[in-house]
Amino acid sequence: MKHVIIGGVAGGATAAARIRRNTENAEIVMFEKGEYISYANCGLPYYIGGVIEDRDKLFVQTPETFGKRFNIDVRVNSEVIRIDRIGKKVKIRTKDGKTYEETYDRLLLSPGALPVVPPLPGIDSEGIFTLRNVNDTDRIKKYIQGCGVRKAVIVGAGFIGLEMAENLCHAGLDVSVVEMADQVMGPLDYSMAALVHGHLIQNGVGLYLGQAVEAFEPQGKAISVKLKSGLQLEADIVILSIGVRAETRLAADAGIKIGEMKGIQVNEYLQTSDENIYAVGDAIEFPHPVTGKSWLNFLAGPANRQARIVADNMVFGNTVKYEGSIGTAIAKVFDLTVASTGLPAKRLKAMEIPYLSATIHSGSNAGYYPGATQMAIKITFAPESGRLYGAQIVGHSGVDKRIDEFALVIKKGGTVHDLTEQEHAYAPPFSSAKDPAAVSGYVAGNILSGKMTPLYWREMQEADPDKVAVIDVRTPEEYSLGHIDGAVNIPLDELRSRLDEIPSGKPVFLYCGVGLRGYLASNILKDNGFRDVRNLVGGLKTYKAAVAEICIPDKVKRQDTCNCKAVRETVRIDACGLQCPGPIMKLKKSVDGIYPGERIEITATDTGFPADAEAWCKSTGNMFISSSCEKGIYRVMIEKRESCHEEPVPE
Repeated sequence: MKHVIIGGVAGGATAAARIRRNTENAEIVMFEKGEYISYANCGLPYYIGGVIEDRDKLFVQTPETFGKRFNIDVRVNSEVIRIDRIGKKVKIRTKDGKTYEETYDRLLLSPGALPVVPPLPGIDSEGIFTLRNVNDTDRIKKYIQGCGVRKAVIVGAGFIGLEMAENLCHAGLDVSVVEMADQVMGPLDYSMAALVHGHLIQNGVGLYLGQAVEAFEPQGKAISVKLKSGLQLEADIVILSIGVRAETRLAADAGIKIGEMKGIQVNEYLQTSDENIYAVGDAIEFPHPVTGKSWLNFLAGPANRQARIVADNMVFGNTVKYEGSIGTAIAKVFDLTVASTGLPAKRLKAMEIPYLSATIHSGSNAGYYPGATQMAIKITFAPESGRLYGAQIVGHSGVDKRIDEFALVIKKGGTVHDLTEQEHAYAPPFSSAKDPAAVSGYVAGNILSGKMTPLYWREMQEADPDKVAVIDVRTPEEYSLGHIDGAVNIPLDELRSRLDEIPSGKPVFLYCGVGLRGYLASNILKDNGFRDVRNLVGGLKTYKAAVAEICIPDKVKRQDTCNCKAVRETVRIDACGLQCPGPIMKLKKSVDGIYPGERIEITATDTGFPADAEAWCKSTGNMFISSSCEKGIYRVMIEKRESCHEEPVPE
């Protein structure tokens, strides 16, 4: 049996090795139009940024070592340009332009995907790049090192775009990101993406959301990126990260069926419309395990799984079915880890699939153990059965573990109740006794049972203050730092004695910091005769992030010196592990104990603390010097002031 494989990166190389492990009696020929095979595609941004210093570490195998180990005829710089299905042969063009033909018994297509390059004026200008392979990487790296690059514009804010933003910042560049949508990272719902927006801005990235590129105009060695809004950004290098499309030209020319999503259509055995031709990777489309509708999935993990399955089916006949992929993805964005799996609320809404959602903010591990950081988790689920549809997490540590738990439940058709029944390993350095994944299941269960009636952030934003009673059940100190307009502050611990202050003839909208105290308050009100009581899901933390205005970036710097008094010393305070209002209360107490001109450096793991500290400084007249974040630890510097107020000054 002769197996011919087109494409030698993730899917193709994995399938070739698996075929050889299945049989020593097959002839295997693998064609790759590029120079390299089996390289770490997902590691390319980190090599550009200098995080991965040794280029050779990107390569899992060389053509020579791979061919020798697995007895495979590996032919690089060899592009398959035509498939003859009747004659069961392919036509190949080599680097020097020569062509020849090769026969096959079984053919595997693993052509991957191509970057989207829109036909905009100036798109072919020097200094504009896409990133898809090693050659792209080498060109970008060489251009940055040799052309005095200082400013970069990334067009597209998907996972790869944001990884590039981080790595170009790491390389010392001034980075701006332009995105046509109103948010980054399309697989996320807006409220979760909003948490990433703040982090990008905090790390100095210029964020231009809801902005479309109209043209590129060379200006000497620089490039003017013109936006349809009339804005112009100056760049020394532009990275296009708009997305990819399935590479189907070869298959389509051969008459192989292309699906409704413009991918190569395969059956459950990864077989195309031609029984002797199979396909894997970015180029194929298949039914989504939850919706049953065709979709494309551009991820390395599923491609490798498909390759293993297809190798067995090519050697032994169609014996193994592919269960499909739900699109589980994860990315590092500076100090944040962002992950998603399954179907977000916006996709469910677009497909008119009824759903509910739950959002929690929980610690990665026990709060009293050093290093605990916060993570936001949102899950979507069916209103009747509780079937888990999707999950999204934005946090620091422990995100990868939890997203994989959610993915397994979704792929197995499980429910939110399965999240509570999973047995979690627990020790203070790794989790809490109630793991965040389980807590999200408990919250969803309360919603399904009617014990808690959810209020979502858009509903709160659109509420008519004359028609609803909005009650803030946080402490007076928290309330003073900022609250929803029109909200009345009745702390949870005072609620039972102040029920007469709440109108009984209106719907009651409750909120707290993250949702827990609001839930407890809703139980109290419901048991005391209030009928229409709803609790803000995710609390004020989710709401504030979601409604925050993303302004057009303006280069502003803070003046961190003052003529009032010389700085005497810096007091260092540890507020890690405390949730709001713990860090801000600790800050207030610490400031009360120092003299004007002295500074406090306070560390916290509450993601909202820098914004709360800055708001507190504005209200009290103290000076907010700086904030930074490293591995989920937020470091804020405050100077105590008497009467001097400093404002940001333009550069």
